[in-house]
Amino acid sequence: MMAMKLNKEYWEERYEKGETGWNVGKITTPLKEYIDQLKDKNIKILIPGAGNGYELEYLIEKGFYNSSVVDYATTPLENIKKRIPELNESQIINADFFELEGQYDLILEQTFFCALNPDLRQAYVQKMKALVNPNGKIAGLLFQFPLTSEGPPFGGSIEEYVSLFQNDFNIITMETAHNSIPPRANKELFVVFEKK
Repeated sequence: MMAMKLNKEYWEERYEKGETGWNVGKITTPLKEYIDQLKDKNIKILIPGAGNGYELEYLIEKGFYNSSVVDYATTPLENIKKRIPELNESQIINADFFELEGQYDLILEQTFFCALNPDLRQAYVQKMKALVNPNGKIAGLLFQFPLTSEGPPFGGSIEEYVSLFQNDFNIITMETAHNSIPPRANKELFVVFEKK
């Protein structure tokens, strides 16, 4: 679909050059408000493709100490370590998401799905299914704008997402986010998928 290789080197170079247009510098409102209503502080949470990990920082501030990030670019993970020195090594996983092992109660989706080559979407769903505990959830944001070969980020539609996820997950919520940051207004779907 695309000539560009979205590999470890590609992402490392983007961080090193500061070409991180997706980096808002803080947690975005939809995820913040979702986290704010979570009651159980003991749940095991993963943020894949976490980048600079502002969501992790917010989770730790709120007492969700059983949270971790995975990214295969090392630069943003080093940034996380500098900002949150109390984290232990097991919370900052430098690896390919598709090779990750483990089980999580909640996986937060924040611009990871849309950064992947769209050819990997089926593999993403299957990996999520493997990583999420029974009755566990995926929650976060998927972009809603036409999917083209221009990207990342890559867009998609409700119809595509339903067909991708519905066999393995119950679609609890899928609606246009009402609290997106201004540049992403009406371009984000807030989703909650519960593993079947």
